Amino acid sequence: MAKQHGAPRRVSTRVPFVSRKGLQSAAGLLRVFHVCSRLLMMAGAVSSLGSGEEQHSRSALGLPCIAPLVRSVEETPEPIETTVRGNIPAWINGSLLRNGPGKFEFGKESFSHWFDGMALLHQFKMEGGQVSYKSHFLRSDSYKSNSENNRIMVSEFGTLAMPDPCKNFFQRFLSSFEVLKPTDNGNINFAKYKGDYYVTTETNLMHRVDPETLESMGKVDWSKFIAANAATAHPHYDPDGTTYNMGNSYTFKGAFYNIIRVPAGKAGPSETLEGAKVLCSIPSLDRAKPSYYHSFAMSQNYVVFIEQPMKMDLLKIFMSRLRRKPIKDGIYWDPSLETVFHVISKHTGKPVSVKYYTKAMLNFHQINAFEQDDFLLLDLCGSDDVVPIDTYLIQNLQKSGEALDQLCKSSYKAFPRRFVFPLNVDANTPSGQNLNTIPSSLATAVRVAEDKVYCTHEELHSEDLHEYGGLEFPRINYDKFNTRPYRYFYGCGFKHLMADSLLKMDLQGKRLKAWHHPGLFPSEPVFVPSPDATEEDDGVILSVVVTPTQEKSTFLLVLDAKTFEELGRAEVPVNIPFGSHGVFNSNK
Repeated sequence: MAKQHGAPRRVSTRVPFVSRKGLQSAAGLLRVFHVCSRLLMMAGAVSSLGSGEEQHSRSALGLPCIAPLVRSVEETPEPIETTVRGNIPAWINGSLLRNGPGKFEFGKESFSHWFDGMALLHQFKMEGGQVSYKSHFLRSDSYKSNSENNRIMVSEFGTLAMPDPCKNFFQRFLSSFEVLKPTDNGNINFAKYKGDYYVTTETNLMHRVDPETLESMGKVDWSKFIAANAATAHPHYDPDGTTYNMGNSYTFKGAFYNIIRVPAGKAGPSETLEGAKVLCSIPSLDRAKPSYYHSFAMSQNYVVFIEQPMKMDLLKIFMSRLRRKPIKDGIYWDPSLETVFHVISKHTGKPVSVKYYTKAMLNFHQINAFEQDDFLLLDLCGSDDVVPIDTYLIQNLQKSGEALDQLCKSSYKAFPRRFVFPLNVDANTPSGQNLNTIPSSLATAVRVAEDKVYCTHEELHSEDLHEYGGLEFPRINYDKFNTRPYRYFYGCGFKHLMADSLLKMDLQGKRLKAWHHPGLFPSEPVFVPSPDATEEDDGVILSVVVTPTQEKSTFLLVLDAKTFEELGRAEVPVNIPFGSHGVFNSNK
């Protein structure tokens, strides 16, 4: 049963050209993007499922050990039927496609971090109220190389591949000076370009996949089409199918953040990223230490890039092999820096006349962005707290009891926030006063210099959200309300290290509804509109729910998006590990 909460009590007032050689030498850095975000937000333990009470023991806070949720599993390449409980609407016609790590060791070697695991693709096919399930390991070059050698051959963010023991000492010594090769282990998300699905990480490599078979149709390299080293796993889409994304490039002039546009149409079925264009290149404020970012925001006319104080020390990352340290050791948080919002026109590729600043803030996912009168409103999940990356080493995440309690108390907690940016700031705009004139909005925007506006956010929640550990993995009715004024968003609560509740926020009154059952861990909520929808929340929420306390107890959960009550579930008779992101692929 959904739990509903009352109204809130308060809100806060508070492209340069890059050579092919340069692209190849820098591409290994970009694995840092997605893993850093998952490090600080999702944290998982990678281990084999042990036996005995210790493996499933609960802490003083009642938190179960989550190690079984991130163990290696076998793929299910042929569709299997599920057992449906309750009622799954017959109008749902399509597949929920999910992505995430599913294999964590090769031979005697294990990955050091949850998000280093090999990509396992999942398909929940829904038709006529019935559901079938299948899964398939992405046959990436990384997967094949690791499998053929029965050891870890390709470095991931938290795992440094060691030199081949068959080489002599001199050969192993020379390998320390080799540049890290980028991984093509696309285990974050499904993205769409020109009507085709791709599985993505955040290096320069991704795989086009068949959504029916889940098999790779070929590897695609961003650097063959544009002067950029990579792209995020979270692109945005215009209604006509044009896709926008962001990725970094590294040059002798320093690091640049690139806004990328990929056209909707293609000349033939084999075409991939042809026609991609770098719309704008933003120089990093620190040329040798660019900011980490996991995603970006987009309104109808603007792209919003958030340059935050989570920094990447490029020298340390480049020297990872020589230092015998994984890439993660080159990431750090600098709370002395402000967060900078860059607002870029989608039509001209030029920034607006000012930059917008706020205090040091960590952000992974945005909720929505839209324009209203002469303002741009940006809603996101943000946090003022950052925890040490090493907290999420597997040796720590395998702990239970009091040790698990301490990890959860110090883990990243994000809360929904709204920033309001005045767009028409010029020499005549007054300084020292709040420029936000939107009625009932408590966000502020004050011009403090000729080209600088300092902003404070409005909280988009009431106190009851703290009961669920904040909100992340935000989703909306994207097709109808992305870049537009909207009322509802959905997400996951994080009282544990992994998502342990599903949440719905109503911005009219900031009222919260929740689905929560102890010991159950849902994936991000995916909204699917009903075919006869007349209101924003007419539809269902799909989420894959796993548990560490019982074998083969995964199920696909279907909630009424309006009431947040369970309609039905499809029980899957195999073990499925906790995943990352996914999409709904409609057959209509």
